[in-house]
Amino acid sequence: MSKPIVAIVGRPNVGKSTIFNMMAGERIAIVKDTPGVTRDRIYADVSWLKYNFTIMDTGGIEPETNNQMLRNMREQAEMAIEMADVVMFVVDVKQGLVDADFKVADMLRKAQKKVVLVVNKVDNFDKMMPDVYEFYNLGIGEPHPVSSIAKLGIGDMLDEVVAMFPEDLEQEEDERPRVAIVGKPNVGKSSIINKLLGENRVIVSDVAGTTRDAIDTSITWNDKEYVFIDTAGLRRKNKIKEEIERYSILRTVSAVERADVVVLVIDATEGVTEQDAKIAGITHDRGRGMIIAVNKWDAIEKNNQSVKEYTNKIRMVLSFLPYAEIIFLSAKTGQRLPKLFDVLDVVIQNHQLRIATGVLNDILAEAVAMQQPPSDKGRRLKIYYMTQVSVKPPTFVIFVNDKRLMHFSYTRYLENKIREAFGFAGTPLKFLIRERKEK
Repeated sequence: MSKPIVAIVGRPNVGKSTIFNMMAGERIAIVKDTPGVTRDRIYADVSWLKYNFTIMDTGGIEPETNNQMLRNMREQAEMAIEMADVVMFVVDVKQGLVDADFKVADMLRKAQKKVVLVVNKVDNFDKMMPDVYEFYNLGIGEPHPVSSIAKLGIGDMLDEVVAMFPEDLEQEEDERPRVAIVGKPNVGKSSIINKLLGENRVIVSDVAGTTRDAIDTSITWNDKEYVFIDTAGLRRKNKIKEEIERYSILRTVSAVERADVVVLVIDATEGVTEQDAKIAGITHDRGRGMIIAVNKWDAIEKNNQSVKEYTNKIRMVLSFLPYAEIIFLSAKTGQRLPKLFDVLDVVIQNHQLRIATGVLNDILAEAVAMQQPPSDKGRRLKIYYMTQVSVKPPTFVIFVNDKRLMHFSYTRYLENKIREAFGFAGTPLKFLIRERKEK
């Protein structure tokens, strides 16, 4: 199952970003004593008790404003609320209950979301609890006093948050491969799925998405069933391009969390953009299989070197994805679209490929013989053995005498040797370095 999403919302300057940073364990959001500093949603993966979930920081909600920036921030927060499993509604005990808090509470009631009411800046529970009780008037549930600065009441607040997560989180996963179609708006994500649905006698059934208001599409191709997750929806009219791109990031995070393989669709006429790189980074960080689909290839003037030159450009810009498979296609004409399934099958297989420990250590021994491990101040790295501990993505543990000597370049060297032997096309590999003390 995908990780639950928790959105942190409230008026400007109530301490949302401070709470976010404290939960995330690092200073990710900009914290400043000025309303409206957090303009974009920011997300981080966190854990509490046995639960792993994603938190989203949002800009402050000004229910009634003519300021375009504040209106955009409010719409961003509305989007976050729509996508969230649980909403943390933050209010300020020192400012007290204000009219805007009632309007945010009304917004949350209409969204019909599970809400944890967080009363921030309660630096002294004994003296300030009467002020906390005032927030019962919002009618949104029990107020939970916290101090994000002093880190008071945080554990009780998080207990309440995780208690509201869906009960089916531990259910068994659907065995069908899940494929997320991601990318900037207007690159042809929906066109690709529509084309797949409309020809080659594809058997189609629409099933409701389990979360996030998505509609997943089940497609059977050559007697094999796939679930495609389209992230093209939820467009907002009359919004500047940058705002639409911000919306797409949240949908991408949600879709990638639920997918086994991600297809990043790029517009051939535009090339790889900064937004494409950002979306690719989300996929890479979460260890999903990766295919880059260059759409609208029919609109490009080509020669016999076009594919090679375009591939080199992609590899240069997305240098952190050397393993990604690249396919050139056209949703408009259907050119090379059936080949997408062939590439998908390869990536799905590699993403769950498991290598026997004995075979791995044969490769390791050969690699070490060809290039000696690094040394530092006369102390040389010793590599004892390697084993694969999980799949999706394939994850390896390397046991060494001193992990401080394991330079990332040597880890990359070993990765390249494993890829030479087994390919692992389309999937990242994860390496964990562990120390084993010498006897």
